[in-house]
Amino acid sequence: MIERIPRHLMTLAYSASLVLMASYTTWLYAIGAYHNLVIPSFTVMLLSTALLMHISNGIRPWVPRLILLISTYIVVAAALSQHPGTSLLWLGLPLTAAFILLPLWAALSLNAALILTAWWLTPLYYTASNELLVGLFVVMLLLALPRWEHGRRQALLRATDPNDDECNAFHRDTLHTRLYSEYQRAGVLNRRLAVLVVHLPQFDMAGEQFGHRAQLALLDALCHEVNIHCRDHDILGRADSASFWIVLPDTSESGALLVRERIQRAISRCVLVETGQVEINIAACLPRAQESFEHFTQRLEARGASLSNA
Repeated sequence: MIERIPRHLMTLAYSASLVLMASYTTWLYAIGAYHNLVIPSFTVMLLSTALLMHISNGIRPWVPRLILLISTYIVVAAALSQHPGTSLLWLGLPLTAAFILLPLWAALSLNAALILTAWWLTPLYYTASNELLVGLFVVMLLLALPRWEHGRRQALLRATDPNDDECNAFHRDTLHTRLYSEYQRAGVLNRRLAVLVVHLPQFDMAGEQFGHRAQLALLDALCHEVNIHCRDHDILGRADSASFWIVLPDTSESGALLVRERIQRAISRCVLVETGQVEINIAACLPRAQESFEHFTQRLEARGASLSNA
C-alpha cells in the first residue's frame, strides 16, 4: 500500500515537474535542437496525463505517481545516454523518487533491479568501476533507512495506541480484545451482551469518486453520531475498512434494536457535500448459548459481509 502524501504536496510536485519539463522542451525548440525533442516532448505528455489524473477524483492515487516515477527514470536515462559527460550524481534523483512515491519494499526491489539491469545492459556502465555499483547500493540503503525507521515507529504506535488511524474508534485488534473481555464477563456473570454490525455502503464509492477526504468525512460522521447516542461504556471498533462493531454490554435483543433505530435516525440526518445523505446498514447479533467466542466472531464477520453485499 502506498503511503499517503498530502494532496497539495503531490499537486505541487506534478505541477513543478510539468513546468520544468515544458520549459526545457521549449528551450530545446528555441535553440533548434530538434533531434533532442522526442523524449522531452513525450515526458511532457506523460506529466500532463499524471497531473490530470491526479486532479480527477475517480483515479487511484498510485497511477499518477507511477507515471511520475517512470517519467523521472526516462529523463535521467536519456540524459546519461545522450550526454556521456553528465554527472552520475543524477542517478540519485530516480532512486530518491522511488522511495518517496512507492512503498519501502517495492522501492527497494525496483531500484535494485534497475541498478543491476543498468550495470549489465547499458553500455555506458561497461567501463565503470565496481565502486560505482557499491556506491549506488549504499545510497539505496541509506535512502531506505528513514522509511524503515518511520515504518517501525508506526508499527510501535499501532501496537500501543488502541485507536484507529482514521477515525475515533478502536482498531481491529483492540476491538477483538475488548469484545473477548465483555464476552467472558457476560458468561461468568450471566449478563446479556449484544453487538451491532454497522456497514457504510457509500465508503468505497466515496473513495473512488471523491478521494480519501470524503471517506474520512463518512467515518467522522458515523463515529460522532454513535459516540453521542451510545452509553459511555459501549465500545465502538472498526472491524474492517467500511464495517464497525458496536459492543453493547448488559443489553438485550430488544435494547439492541432500540439502539439500532436510534443510530439509524441520527445518521439519516447527516448530509455531506460529496455523498449527500449518509447511509448505513445495521444488524444486531447476540451470542448463542454455549457458543464459543471464535464462532461468535465468525458470525459477526459473516454478518458484516452479508451487509456489504446487500
